[in-house]
Amino acid sequence: MATFLYRIGRLAFRRRHFVALIWVALLTLAGVGAASAPPAGNSSFSIPGTEAQKAFDLLEQRFPGMSADGATARVVFKAPAGEKMTDKLNKAAVDKTVRELGHGSEVASVADPYTGHAVSRDGSIAYASVKYKVSGMELKDSSRDALKDAAQQARDSGLTVEIGGDALTAMPEEGAGELIGIGIAAVVLVITFGSLLAAGLPLLTALIGVGIGVSSITALASVLDLGSTTSTLAMMIGLAVGIDYALFIVSRYRAELAEGREREEAAGRAVGTAGSAVVFAGLTVVIALVGLSVVNIPMLTKMGIAAAGTVAIAVLIALTMIPALLGYAGRKVKPAGEKSKLLGGGRQAKKPGRPNMGTRWASFVVRRPVAVLLLGVIGLGAAAVPVSSLELGLPDDGSQPTSTTQRRAYDLLSEGFGAGFNGPLMVVVDAKGSAHPKTAFSEVGKEIKGLKDVVAVTPATPNKAGDTAIITVVPKSKPSSKSTEDLVHAIRDKGADITAKTDAKLLVTGSTAMNIDVSQRLNDALLPYLALVVGLAFLLLIVVFRSVLVPLKAALGFLLSVLAALGAVVAVFQWGWLSGLMNVQQTGPVMSMMPIFMVGVVFGLAMDYEVFLVTRMREAYVHGEKPTQAVVTGFRHGARVVTAAAVIMIAVFSGFIGSSESMVKMIGFGLAIAVFFDAFIVRMAIVPAVLALLGKRAWWLPKWLDRILPNVDVEGEGLRTPAADGKEDERELVRA
Repeated sequence: MATFLYRIGRLAFRRRHFVALIWVALLTLAGVGAASAPPAGNSSFSIPGTEAQKAFDLLEQRFPGMSADGATARVVFKAPAGEKMTDKLNKAAVDKTVRELGHGSEVASVADPYTGHAVSRDGSIAYASVKYKVSGMELKDSSRDALKDAAQQARDSGLTVEIGGDALTAMPEEGAGELIGIGIAAVVLVITFGSLLAAGLPLLTALIGVGIGVSSITALASVLDLGSTTSTLAMMIGLAVGIDYALFIVSRYRAELAEGREREEAAGRAVGTAGSAVVFAGLTVVIALVGLSVVNIPMLTKMGIAAAGTVAIAVLIALTMIPALLGYAGRKVKPAGEKSKLLGGGRQAKKPGRPNMGTRWASFVVRRPVAVLLLGVIGLGAAAVPVSSLELGLPDDGSQPTSTTQRRAYDLLSEGFGAGFNGPLMVVVDAKGSAHPKTAFSEVGKEIKGLKDVVAVTPATPNKAGDTAIITVVPKSKPSSKSTEDLVHAIRDKGADITAKTDAKLLVTGSTAMNIDVSQRLNDALLPYLALVVGLAFLLLIVVFRSVLVPLKAALGFLLSVLAALGAVVAVFQWGWLSGLMNVQQTGPVMSMMPIFMVGVVFGLAMDYEVFLVTRMREAYVHGEKPTQAVVTGFRHGARVVTAAAVIMIAVFSGFIGSSESMVKMIGFGLAIAVFFDAFIVRMAIVPAVLALLGKRAWWLPKWLDRILPNVDVEGEGLRTPAADGKEDERELVRA
């Protein structure tokens, strides 16, 4: 592989006009597609095979035209202090609003508060329910504007009016966080390279790669039903890996220049060596992201594949556009140890009288491996302690910022009708096989009324055929609470008894039940997913390092870092530690998909640093150095760059903590803290300590396995032979 990538690098350096033209054309094409495509909304949500989804599908069949998955809105009214919603003027204002709400072409029905018993006991709060014919993603802007206008008219009459539900979606406010993250990355690159031009190359290529990836996602959003967060997460991961991959190749290029090689040769060798590490690091990230499809949640699958596509683009750009841009830069990119005229006066830096920081740190670790190992493991173990109290759930309007109308509507409904009113359960009774459907409906209602944590049970509403009915159950507790989850399971447990007595089937659905089913599906999939991703990456790393213990150590180190990161997420978003600093306005259960998403993404990113750092050690070992000296050599060449790459990745992820969307905020924080733990504690401390303790055993590989494994030559051993001339490289590349 190293030889093939070497030829790619030299060809891209020489044919830089052609390479640059291809990438600019792709960026332009993706940009035009994004500009002409309809904007992305919230992705439609389905969980094939779950009870909640089966109930929705049944409702579509038995209640035609009901639009069970259609958007809903609750327009909540609160009377001024000292007044009631039943007062004449207030009632007139509400009646007018209800009439206005019913005028839209996409409106299926509007429930009047006064005829539908939707006025609180003290008379201060009322709500009107609006049902739409289409889902929240398909809802036209004109329908949303009509909803807002109707609410504003009621506000003008003196009422407090807020809107809840999924019809009026709060789009995430990203703020300037991402720009700050990119700015920090730029500063780190300038410090690392000592050159504005060299620092600008990774930023430029990363932005081009993300531009192509995100524009492609935007162009396909409507066709593939991609949600608004899909492009945000692809941008987050694409920026981080794009900068890092380019950083490693540019750093190796400058090191090759410092050894006296010509620029084209240096570009080829940089792509052949560091580029090989980029390919395998990218593969681990892609495996982890695409592997999310095993969870069988379409939204998560799409997010993973979209992000994986952006990572693949980042790898291709690093292998081709970076050497092309290095060709354009010429002598303006200095060899390692030299600074630009702007930053260093063009003077060559004096060689230090003592080893660099990476060498000194690695030498310390290999002298005290046991102490460093114990300190690292104990520290990460302490950070992971909060995981023992991890509670999972999915965000609802109660987790929105208090500045949003959805959150204020949620709070008003809780104030007037109780916390559980924001998450009613929809019980679907399928009595098609029952001889007495009405008796079955009545029996279900009686059984549910006797359960704990039930506030109200509405009478059954049958369909025209009379063989299916809907019963609404209002829990006592809020939607995301453990008590509500227990109630859903209790109702489902009654299903067997109901079927035995009446031959009717009972299904529980609604947004609350759907969220519970998602959490369960994610919990059940975590271990199989972990086994799949770690297993595939383990095999890949055996091929890269030609070792059994090094990949095993890498996987165990990853588990430590991801558990510690999850512990930090629990401490901030569930316990409320530093919640003010993170602008977490509402603590509560950790998002259900957070553990499995972190496992996937963090594993891929962790393997980036493992591949980049340990490949340098492997290269030194293969070239004849002793195991402990190879560890020090790996740090001498790679520690500075890996540190810069980690700081950049942390800065990029931290930029998304400023998002107003709780899901993006939590993922940004989780990934940032995970990279910190993995890069600076696992890879910089635990890894060299373990390798020092293992010695030659770290690179042990059974002879039978050594014979059957392909030789991918990540260390660039094949590049130690004299290079062919440029024309021969081109001919061999064409033949390959």
